[in-house]
Amino acid sequence: MTSSSSTSSEWQFLQCFGERTPGEDIQEADIISAVEFDYDGLHLATGDRGGRVVLFERVNPHVRTAGMDSRAPPPLPRGASFEYRYMTEFQSHEPEFDYLKSLEIEEKINKVRWCRSSNNTRMLLSTNDKTVKLWKVYEKKVSCLANFNLEGKNTTGPAMASPRPNALANSPIAMRLTQPLRLPRVTSTEVLLAARCKRVFANAHTYHINSISVNSDQQTFLSADDLRINLWNLEITEQSFNIVDIKPANMEDLTEVITSAEFHPQHCNVFAYSSSKGCIRLADMRNAALCDRHTKAFEEQESQANKSFFSEIIASISDITFSRDGRYILSRDYMTLKLWDLAKENAPVATYNVHEHLRARLCDLYENDSIFDKFDCCMSGRGDAIATGSYNNLFRVFGAWNGTDLTLEASRDPMRKRLQAPAKTNRFAIRNKNGPSKGGRTNEQSESGTDYASKLLHLAWHPEANVVAAAASNSLYMYCA
Repeated sequence: MTSSSSTSSEWQFLQCFGERTPGEDIQEADIISAVEFDYDGLHLATGDRGGRVVLFERVNPHVRTAGMDSRAPPPLPRGASFEYRYMTEFQSHEPEFDYLKSLEIEEKINKVRWCRSSNNTRMLLSTNDKTVKLWKVYEKKVSCLANFNLEGKNTTGPAMASPRPNALANSPIAMRLTQPLRLPRVTSTEVLLAARCKRVFANAHTYHINSISVNSDQQTFLSADDLRINLWNLEITEQSFNIVDIKPANMEDLTEVITSAEFHPQHCNVFAYSSSKGCIRLADMRNAALCDRHTKAFEEQESQANKSFFSEIIASISDITFSRDGRYILSRDYMTLKLWDLAKENAPVATYNVHEHLRARLCDLYENDSIFDKFDCCMSGRGDAIATGSYNNLFRVFGAWNGTDLTLEASRDPMRKRLQAPAKTNRFAIRNKNGPSKGGRTNEQSESGTDYASKLLHLAWHPEANVVAAAASNSLYMYCA
């Protein structure tokens, strides 16, 4: 590990939590459904389909990471500096049943988001399909007391068994009255981590919640479902404000749904949301209370010659995220990653093929419902590299500007199935949308042997270092470059 570049061609295994042994049956409730670093990377949270939230903390948080603003950053510290350990876990959501709608509500955690905290407590939001909860994780001191004023079993004496004239004087009660009063003392103190649900934000979504995002002002957050986006105050649970509503008067006229939403990292009045039509809309809450009229719309028009039955399905955006400086938006659809500049609406500045090798198999993917899988995407803190998941427990790491393309496996040897594309001179790293070149599939995995059940949907990039956390089924793998 000689370089701190996010686009390094060498990635090393750091550690794994919940590694699966050969032949072990995986419980559905143990499958990880959300991964998120906090703002400084000192903590990591995961949510699973069983409604649990598991927290990890960095072992040596005082080791300085590579400076984000330095033009010549020092080498990335070795992996031992970024070791994480289990911190605590708690049951965030339980399965429920809506008797009015005869609807079963799963306990699965859809999203986890951290809130900034000014003291030793940690605050985070978690949500399932219907309810968002604010959790406080704090240190709780538990003391063990001793030296109480209690008599032992062998000090009661036989006086009560055979009363005598002086029995009252020799009774245990009289003996205790004559003995000095002992003060209890603390023999040991143990610090435990406790989790407490501070607030519950419920009864505001008719459809399934797909996104939550904490505002940069740390006072509000948004929650988005298929047709609406609501704005909440972290201190108020009784009411929320509807800021986006795309539900038509007649549901038969419905043409698209909201798939993801995210606040701008620096401007508290700006947020973006994506749709199933492949469009990203940027909205400004200063313009109107209801942001049905977007400020900008980022959409790439597909030529009529390339349209097919699956065009609308694969164009649906599953996840969006802002770059740390707020200048770019990274989006993931089924086939590609796209990097958008906020100053350019008509086309992305870069497109990265992820599943181009599966284009000929879209019919099979439609039959087994794999075409509807929703993959997360993430970006390095410097904004020079991006990552997303794929099948066979693989994930892709792209250089945002230098054309680096790596395929890594979520295992103890991430480079075992590496397929690296040659570097391109094009600084925007725009991929050929018509598929690989005639020379062969240098940057795509083979069509044969794809395991659609082993899919890596969720991953996160450390905000200040080249560390990626990837969730493969019930295992959490961590790597660094």
